[in-house]
Amino acid sequence: MTFLYVVIGLTLVFDFINGFHDSANSIAAVVSTKVLSPLSAVAMAAFFNFIAFTVFPLNVAHTIGGKVVNPDIINLTVIGAALVAAITWNLVTWWLGLPSSSSHTLVGGLVGAAVASSGFGAVNLAGVMLIVMFIFIAPLLGMVLSFILSSGIMWLFRKLSPSAVDKYFRRFQLVSASAFSLGHGGNDAQKSMGIIWAALIVSGLATKKDPIALWIILSCQTSIALGTLFGGWRIVKTMGQRITKLKPFEGFCAETAGSITLFMATHFGIPVSTTHTITGAIIGVGARKGASAVKWGVTTKIFWAWILTIPVSGVIGGIMYLIFNWIS
Repeated sequence: MTFLYVVIGLTLVFDFINGFHDSANSIAAVVSTKVLSPLSAVAMAAFFNFIAFTVFPLNVAHTIGGKVVNPDIINLTVIGAALVAAITWNLVTWWLGLPSSSSHTLVGGLVGAAVASSGFGAVNLAGVMLIVMFIFIAPLLGMVLSFILSSGIMWLFRKLSPSAVDKYFRRFQLVSASAFSLGHGGNDAQKSMGIIWAALIVSGLATKKDPIALWIILSCQTSIALGTLFGGWRIVKTMGQRITKLKPFEGFCAETAGSITLFMATHFGIPVSTTHTITGAIIGVGARKGASAVKWGVTTKIFWAWILTIPVSGVIGGIMYLIFNWIS
């Protein structure tokens, strides 16, 4: 029972770091366009992160809790090892200023620890492959939507002066940034809910048919909101300025495209990366101005962080499981 409390504590730490690490996704565009101050932006993002459970069904939590690894086979040691792996990779990429995926580091850690514990039979291959596919689908969808939105808005407002367009979209961007923060809280906090729910199942304190308790929902939404409130400023700089320079209407298009992608994924229970989604959307609005408007050297480094996240986290998760198992 004591280790169950440790696992729950680690999950909430991961959730906090997730919010801290991914806060840049929610606020980079609105801060970089100077629509909001950094403090106002993180406060707004934290609020919408917290209330997301009132909007979205808990489909992503059920995916993480039962469709990545089999809770009938794994144990608390597997979950604990996966969480340590996820926290470690999140901190490393935060320190390096790389917008990697908290979602995929958790999935990688779970898969690596489960394989070290019980072999590949503990892994739900179909569930993992769906998540891997969305490493490419989510940013591509965000990119296409933001390209179409920004092109359409440029045509609709073609008779207005640039200053008039900026004036309108400084207001509109408050809505788009709020929507993206809502989508972030809806998709990402549910991943931690799924982990705690799985921990209760393997401990015999819940079954797969039980609903996720309200205390789990509130604690996870609170943790991610607090993490967002503290912010991850190293990554804000990468997301907001190093990929492409954003104007308010471009920030609106990127956030709106990202929100649509997140809302769809959360509805269908697909754990996607908010990092991948908003990065693709920012590239999309940059690409509308021409290939030279996107700083592809920075983008290439980000892509490598995406590709390496699951396998590196898997290796760390497997090693941590062996260490925990040896200690116990």
